Order: sequence, then C-alpha cells, then structure tokens
Amino acid sequence: MNRPQSAPAHTQYQAARISFAPDGTLCCAGAWTLDHLADLERQIRSLPMTCTGHINCEVGAIDAMDTGGAWLLQQTLNQFERGGCTISLNGLSNDFATLMQTVARSWSQSEQLQAVPPAGWLERLGRFGYSYAADVRKALAFVGETVAASLSLLAHANRIRWRVLLYNLQVDGLNALPIVGLLSFLMGVVIAYQGAEQLKTFGANIFIVDLVGISLLREIAPLLTAILVAGRSGSAYAAQIGTMTVTEELDALRSLGISPMSLLVIPRALALVIALPLLTVFADAVGVFGGMLIALSQLGVTFTEFLNRFEYAIVLRHYLIGVSKTPVFAVIIALVGCYQGFQVFGGVDSVGRHTTISVVQAIFLVIVTDAFFSILFSWWEI
Repeated sequence: MNRPQSAPAHTQYQAARISFAPDGTLCCAGAWTLDHLADLERQIRSLPMTCTGHINCEVGAIDAMDTGGAWLLQQTLNQFERGGCTISLNGLSNDFATLMQTVARSWSQSEQLQAVPPAGWLERLGRFGYSYAADVRKALAFVGETVAASLSLLAHANRIRWRVLLYNLQVDGLNALPIVGLLSFLMGVVIAYQGAEQLKTFGANIFIVDLVGISLLREIAPLLTAILVAGRSGSAYAAQIGTMTVTEELDALRSLGISPMSLLVIPRALALVIALPLLTVFADAVGVFGGMLIALSQLGVTFTEFLNRFEYAIVLRHYLIGVSKTPVFAVIIALVGCYQGFQVFGGVDSVGRHTTISVVQAIFLVIVTDAFFSILFSWWEI
C-alpha cells in the first residue's frame, strides 16, 4: 500500500472531509488515509447519490492520500456515475493523480471479472454426493484399521492394555448402573401401567406378564440401554479424543511410537462390548420388577403369580435375542464416538460439534440396526 506523501514530522493534517458546497460543488479536503476512512465513509453515506447532471469535485484541499483513500474516492465517484451524473476532478496534484489512475485501472479490471453464477441443483447434488462419499470412505477406512488392529491384538494378547480396559469397564459399565436402572424401572412401570388399563377391560390381568416380559427383554431394554450409553459414553469418547487432537497429544503419542488405535479405540470398544450386555441384563431385571409392582397395585397380580406366569410365557429366546444385539450396538457406539473424535480439527468449537454428531449418528445407527434385527428375526420366524 502506498504511504501518504512525505511531510515534515511536525505537519498536522486537517480532518478528512467530503461535502457539497452551496453551489453544488463536491469538496474533498484533509487526509484521505486509512486512519480516516471510517469517518469518511460515514460522511459519504449521508451524501445524496441520486443527483443528475454534472458535478465538479474539488480535491485540491486534500493534504494526504494513500491507496485506501484513493480507493474510497474512486468508489464514491463510481456511485455518483451509477446514479446518473457525470463528475470531474479538479485540483488534484500530480502524485495523487498518478495514484488515482492506478486505482481506477485496478477498479476497471475488477469490474470486468464475471461473478460466479450460483450452483444449480444438479451441481449441489453432485457436491453433496461427493462429500458424502468421501465421508463414507474415511469411515470405512477407520473401521478397517480398527479391525486390523483388533486382530493384531488378539494374536498378541500381551499387548492389550488391561489397565485401560478395566478403567473403561468401570466408567462405562459400573458407573452407568444408576441411570440405566432408574430409566429401566420407569419404563417397566409405564408399560405395565398403560397395559393394565386395557387388560382390566377384558379381564385378562395375567397377560400383563407377557406384555412386560416380551417387550422389555426383546426390544425395549436393549434399545434403551444402548441409547443411554450412546449419549453417555459415546459422547465422552468423541470429546476426550477430540480434545487430545486439539492439544496435539495424539501427535505426541505417535512420536513416542504408541498407536492411538491400540491405546484409545480398542480398549474402549472391548470394554463396551463387555459392559453393554451386562447393563442390558440389569435393565431387564429392574424393568420387570417395575412391571411387577404395577401388576400388583393395579391388577392384583401377586409376585408369585407374576413369576409363575413369567416362567411359562417368556421363553428363553426372547431374552437371548435381546442380549445378542447388544455387542453390535456396543461396537457401533464405540467406533462412532472414537471416529468423530479423530475428525476434530481446529479449536474447541470443533470438539463440541463432533461430540454432538457422534451422539446423533450413534443413536441413529443403533435404531436402524435394531430395526434390521427385527426384520431378520421375523424372516427367521424367531
């Protein structure tokens, strides 16, 4: 950027001004430099831009001008010309005239540039598909790397970081018992209470056992537990790994020869595969107990009658179907949370964004997988 014209150190420039004189002359004075652009822009906004005819612009009183001031003056002149009037500069010094000519040439070149037309729907669709395909490719590469690392660790069990595994079992399994138990109990209460109102109408009180047992053991308890763990542990995985990415701890691990996959991903996934089925069994028991309380209070079905009917009506396959789905849910939750953690870049805003994405994606994939299992078991008639 060109600097203002040289002047003695004691020179004080006048305040930058632009205004119309009573005879219609546009008068510019003072120092048209970067330091005064904000004030000049406010003055320019107050000028009438709809005048017609010819305007004389007196610029002989301009004491100093740099590229910023010349650009603003050229922009003002162009605004008047677009408003339907012609304008001429009077009194401009040779140095300032040279600067204005340079800015005018640059301005004309920039106006010749064609604006990029907005993308059409087909182009937007193609960009979305390409971006989505890239995300899928990265996710599949992460899954493949996880599988390869898991097989390597299984072949060399002494490399498994048991301390990290046990710590994650405590955090993701033992510490999750209160919230899982509370919500499972309330879910059993709600299902039994809603069913009791209908069963009393037909005198089929004992069938409350079938309603509570099959719905909880086969579908609700595994799904509810997986959603809770996705919100609780999956988000924690993404936040922890994402924070390590931002603070460059992952780069430090790699520089020490430690694989982030074997230290951060495999122990978490393995711990969740062990913890989620156990949490589901706990949710089954607590949810059925909640249903037993409502059956006793609303339908008069005693605990003994409830358990006798439960043993007769609820076959083992309902329980096994519910528990068998949970390892798959656990792998999905762990991989989605860890993957989103590795996708963090930039600052803490990215950590929060990818943590939210991890929860949404994990819950969505768990529900889709559960629906797939339901269709599959229906085809197999089990």
